[in-house]
Amino acid sequence: MHGNTPHAGPQDGAVELDPEERRALRSDLAAVTSEARALLPDGYLVGGEIVEGTNGPGGTVAVRPPAGAVVSVDLSGEATTTELARSLVAAAALETKRNSGAGDRPAR
Repeated sequence: MHGNTPHAGPQDGAVELDPEERRALRSDLAAVTSEARALLPDGYLVGGEIVEGTNGPGGTVAVRPPAGAVVSVDLSGEATTTELARSLVAAAALETKRNSGAGDRPAR
């Protein structure tokens, strides 16, 4: 009856990271968050965490812009940390622009 509860223990096929894989994932998280912080001005909050996904553990880096919703990127696939950081920064800047009212002003 309680087999589908989160506290029921490990599920069949659950992927567990070994210590070296966990260190590598933390290193990638730190690299993306550090690079994103360097590219963004003050007022943007950047953070990363290891999360359980449908394909096992993975990393997610998120940015809370000063205006708008949180944007995030998953550390999966073949993208480099620089590519991930730049796409995250671009998404955060676009989210800020969309929600700050700056796009509503006529051009001069």
